[in-house]
This record gives sequence, C-alpha cells and structure tokens, in this order.
Amino acid sequence: MTSLRSPDVTWDAADREELLATADESLDKLTRLVGNLLEMSRLQAGALAVFSRPTALDEVVAAALDDLGPASRDVVVDIPDSVPEVQADPGILERVIVNVAGNALRYSPPGKPPLLAASALGDRVELRVVDRGPGIPPGDRDRVFVPFQRLGDTDNTSGVGLGLALSRGLTEVMDGTLDLDETPGGGLTMIISLPAAAADGPRRTAPGRRERDETAGTR
Repeated sequence: MTSLRSPDVTWDAADREELLATADESLDKLTRLVGNLLEMSRLQAGALAVFSRPTALDEVVAAALDDLGPASRDVVVDIPDSVPEVQADPGILERVIVNVAGNALRYSPPGKPPLLAASALGDRVELRVVDRGPGIPPGDRDRVFVPFQRLGDTDNTSGVGLGLALSRGLTEVMDGTLDLDETPGGGLTMIISLPAAAADGPRRTAPGRRERDETAGTR
C-alpha cells in the first residue's frame, strides 16, 4: 500500500492489480490472526460466550469454505442426508472448520484436495477433515495443539501456530472434541466430534459444493 501511495512511482494497471491483490490477501491473513488471538484470550479468561443450538453441519461447512476463498473450490464434501444436525454454536463451529480445513489445504499436495466427510456415531456426529499431506509423526501429534507450535516450518512468515490449539479449545466449549489420526495411505485426518441434535425434520443441503458419489468417486 505504501508503494501504491508513493508519488514517485507510476504503476501500470497490471502492477497495481498485483499489489492490490497482495495487500488484500495479507489483510485477510491479518484479520484471521487477530481473530484467533482474541478468541484464544477469551478462552483463557473464561469469557467466551457460547450459544449452542441445533445446527445444520452442511451449511456451516459451506460458509467456512467460502471464507477460505478460491483455494477451497476443489475441496470434496461428503455429508449424507442421514447425518443429523449438531448441537453447536454456528459461529464458533465455522471458525473451527475454517482453521482445520485451512490447515488441510495448506499441506495438501497438488491434485489431492482435502475431503470433509461427516457421519453419525451413536449420539454424536463426526466431521473428518482428511488430507494427503506429509502427516505428523506419532510422537509429535500432541504438540500441534500447543499454542505457537508449527511443526516442520523453516520460517515465520505463514502464521503463528495458533489455529489448531484454538480450534480444540473452541470445540471443547461446545462439548465436543478435536483429535487427529493418520490418513490411510499417508496424510492427516482431523476429527471434530459434536453432540447430535434432536431431528426436527429433513436436512437442508447447502448448494454449490462437490459431494462424493458412492459409485463414481466424486462429482
């Protein structure tokens, strides 16, 4: 922005567009960082307001992926109609999914987008965020939930290692859990487990997302 405002340089349209795009992306990252820091401080102070209610998981997933922008277009979503609503705070749950899915996108190799798959398990609902990235050695898995830990990073330019620690804390205030497992064949699977809400009627399906087809792979 300083360069754009400088009276000493004349930028052509392409250069201006590139600088504006960089500034916009950086502002989005800064907004998420500040939001995460504020939420973590509220968690630690016990001052986070939680308003849980029956919540359609597919709608929150769609909103979270929209928040992640164009990078999330290829994410595969598999939320069957039989999955009940969850008892959760929609805003808090959206932030959790943004953090966890964003992490999966960051480490997914080209051509192998993450999968978000939901299933009912007794009186709970699990949302699995599956990636095919490098994974995490078993001995280091607890560390990813410690604030300001970023495993394998060689620089400090891409974040502060707060997202997963915050996500676990936010999930727990909704009576949920956030755990991780190894993806068969390589990668990491984050498992968000929440209480199922009483069924009030048919689920609504959020439009505009690819869903897994049992016979054709994806569509």
